[in-house]
Amino acid sequence: MRQNLSSEKTVFPILFAISLAHLLNDAVQSVIPAIYPILKDQLALSFTQIGLITLVFQMTSSILQPFVGRYADRHPSPYALTAGMCISLCGLFILAYAGSFAGIILAVSIVGMGSSIFHPEASRVAQMAAGPRKGLAQSIFQVGGNGGSAFGPLLAALIIIPYGQEAAVWFSVALVVGAIIVAYVGRWYAEILRNAIAKHVKKQIVRPALTKRQIRNAMIVLIVLTFSKQFYLASMTSYFTFFLIDKFALSIRDSQLCLFAFLAASATGIIAGGWVGDKIGRKYVIWGSILGAAPFALLMPYAGLYTTVALSVAVGLIISSAFSAILVFATELKPAHIGTIAGLFFGLSFGLGGIGAAFFGWLAELTDIRFVFQVSSLLPLLGMVAWLLPDLKKQKG
Repeated sequence: MRQNLSSEKTVFPILFAISLAHLLNDAVQSVIPAIYPILKDQLALSFTQIGLITLVFQMTSSILQPFVGRYADRHPSPYALTAGMCISLCGLFILAYAGSFAGIILAVSIVGMGSSIFHPEASRVAQMAAGPRKGLAQSIFQVGGNGGSAFGPLLAALIIIPYGQEAAVWFSVALVVGAIIVAYVGRWYAEILRNAIAKHVKKQIVRPALTKRQIRNAMIVLIVLTFSKQFYLASMTSYFTFFLIDKFALSIRDSQLCLFAFLAASATGIIAGGWVGDKIGRKYVIWGSILGAAPFALLMPYAGLYTTVALSVAVGLIISSAFSAILVFATELKPAHIGTIAGLFFGLSFGLGGIGAAFFGWLAELTDIRFVFQVSSLLPLLGMVAWLLPDLKKQKG
């Protein structure tokens, strides 16, 4: 028997709590690419090694996620979120004191494992607390992650760059606070479980009126869209600072502030995408988010400094809502496997981002960092394939 692990109303305190935990978790994770310029100078790393660090981090963050999500579908684990935070804390301490490339690889792999436990289960909690507002709930959850990704480089510019790599240990406070928050969420999660089991409530699953082939094809389109978005974001999050330093001779600190502007814009735009997706359908949000960013992305490699920053902010605002819309669309295609789907797409998100970072690092070594941004600017054009997605607002049955 499947238990109903969803509330009938939107539980905003839980959504805000899990969003805050997401912010703290991703702020710590974003420290890793934010300190790349320091690590490159201190350890004499190449762009290829920088790409490999991102690849290892993203792959360890991604490989376990579908399995964690599948396990959560069958055996809900209210306190898995706390365990994920604690594992990331161990990796952060290693990162702060690692003095070699191998040590950095070990540290980011452990942080990645913690992330692989946190994200699918946290997304599942957001779905449980969503009530009828699935898009808004995922946007609230995602805006926490985007906010953390934005503030991470800013805090790194203010803390790590002046005081060095060892200052990364100060971010352990964020993980401790996050562990306390998700312990509170875990108690709510456990209560939902107890009530469902006591009442023997069966889960009401609303499936779209689509054939298996149509669902499979739609999932393939969503994967292609995730590829285009994550490969492009890999170029921005890992190499935008290097691009600004190379082209405009900015300092490390100023380049980090420009990266913060892009990431802050991404966090700002995400809420609107979830709300609009609930109203008009997620297909159109996905299409507009990725393809709509293309004109600004195409102009960015050829613009002046202030225009480049302005264009990056526009891209962040537009493209930010895509992932939450993709995730909710996928769970509506497979409503009986929310944890598995969340784990799969979070895993794809991290994994493709890692592969993209490694690829663009290799390409930067082969050519130059400016050419990397000329190539990556073409990726949002793949948003055109979103037209192949079915309209679930018309197809539900």
